Amino acid sequence: MADAPKTAPTDADVDAFLAAVQPERRRRDAQRARTLLERITGEHAVLWGPSILGFGSAHYRYASGREGDWPPVAFSPRKSALTLYLMDGLEPHTDDLAVLGPHTVGTGCLYLKDLDAVDDTALERIVTRSWQSRGTNPRT
Repeated sequence: MADAPKTAPTDADVDAFLAAVQPERRRRDAQRARTLLERITGEHAVLWGPSILGFGSAHYRYASGREGDWPPVAFSPRKSALTLYLMDGLEPHTDDLAVLGPHTVGTGCLYLKDLDAVDDTALERIVTRSWQSRGTNPRT
């Protein structure tokens, strides 16, 4: 039997979690990200594990057979940057990433140090495209 996923949805209070985010700029960015993602997805934020706010849920299956559920779009207000998790990866967003503004990337993650410094329209297109791709996970 496979181990249960380490990161799963919880019933933790999202408002209390966001109120405790430090520093102030990261808290402000997290609140803005929550508003943006709730508007685009139509889903309420749910705390996945101790620090990831996810919107919706989609099933994935890797070629290795490993599978589970994960939010199609999610973020975490980490100390060094707001980390945006995109279930569809980064490749579909190449054009928007080129005009987004200051950011770094990891495997399926977009790191933003300051939402005031990025292009809101490009960010909205990235999140919208990622949300719309749910169920067509390229990791399958």
